[in-house]
Amino acid sequence: MIKKIAFSLLFFIAISTYSQNEQISNYKYVIVSNKFDFLKHADQYQTSSLTKFLLKKKGFTVFLSNETLPEELVANRCLALIANVTENSSLFSVKTIIALKDCYGQTIYTSKEGKSKEKDFKKSYHEAIRMAYSTMSDLEYKYEPKKENKIKATTVVTKVLPVKKSIPLVKEDITKQETVLNVETLYAQTKPNGFQLVNTKPEILFQVLNTNVKDVFIIKSKNGILYKSDTSWIAEYYENNTFIAKKYNIKF
Repeated sequence: MIKKIAFSLLFFIAISTYSQNEQISNYKYVIVSNKFDFLKHADQYQTSSLTKFLLKKKGFTVFLSNETLPEELVANRCLALIANVTENSSLFSVKTIIALKDCYGQTIYTSKEGKSKEKDFKKSYHEAIRMAYSTMSDLEYKYEPKKENKIKATTVVTKVLPVKKSIPLVKEDITKQETVLNVETLYAQTKPNGFQLVNTKPEILFQVLNTNVKDVFIIKSKNGILYKSDTSWIAEYYENNTFIAKKYNIKF
């Protein structure tokens, strides 16, 4: 009986790990926060640079959040996981965990805790982050795009029939999914953990929450994100199972 229970637990763990790795493999990029919350300065003690270096060893294409991103990633931040390091240190030791989140702020993967008792800050953070990374041996990555996540654009198919006397052209409009881009000016009003965005009526269109990535916000209650593209802002979310993308000018 004990053997059966142990086998069932091992089987469940193996299936869960495979499913998790498969999900992570659907992401093409990883963006590492350029400044972790427990530090005062960007890339202090080279903590962000070290995290980027370690995740690249896993096979990820990794960028710091303040680096120039590929055009496709600027247009769709959901191609990337967001990597962050959190600290839970005590008086005599530094403890860190590496976490991977999706563009909606949902945690996809966390390492086990890395720990260091080094007195020098840089050495202690580096040792703790490396130790946390060493617990990620169960994470296997090979990029495999998820086809069903791709957004299908509106397609117009025109059929030309053979000319006999005067036969008109026949058009079939096949609307698979629409992406609507409207330009409107919104005004940001500061709220705890983010902003509310109002139009000129005024009415509140969105409530957005801060993330660790520059110029990227989570749209509260809409299962979506708001991010900056050039000088404009793009809101992407789902409404009645339909993907919506809208372009705004936002005054902060």
